[in-house]
Amino acid sequence: MIAPTGAAALVTPTLPRPASDPAAAITRGVRRFLADHGIQGMVEFCLANGRRADVLCLSEKGEVSIVEVKSSPTDFKTDHKWQDYLEFCDYFYFAVAPDFPQELIPAECGLIVADAFGAEIVRAAVASPLPAARRKVLTLRVALAAMGRLHRVEDPARAL
Repeated sequence: MIAPTGAAALVTPTLPRPASDPAAAITRGVRRFLADHGIQGMVEFCLANGRRADVLCLSEKGEVSIVEVKSSPTDFKTDHKWQDYLEFCDYFYFAVAPDFPQELIPAECGLIVADAFGAEIVRAAVASPLPAARRKVLTLRVALAAMGRLHRVEDPARAL
């Protein structure tokens, strides 16, 4: 039986950003890099705690990574929410532009340097495996969100 559940909350609106937007360029490069390595990333995924991950990634092994994009030192210094993401991923990374002062990024976090065309992992994230129950719920929510977003593309007149 199909019943209303609040799945609409899983379908986060994603609007195209201008190419001149530094965060959009970093995000694009990160997603290209991930896809080249068999990892798919979903932008602006809403977590159960209400936080929105810039890029939530799922590997073929079922590993979950979150990439927090920082477009400038000011963006990094004024956003203190990143620790709220840790309980929802196996790996946590910051992604920054090549000219970003990397010493600002905490040593315990992974670091990706990206531009609009690709990315490179400068520092690997430390693994912090998710509990099995949380992984299952999160993976299901990712699947539902992905299907909802695809539906909006395929049938915009019926989109939520």
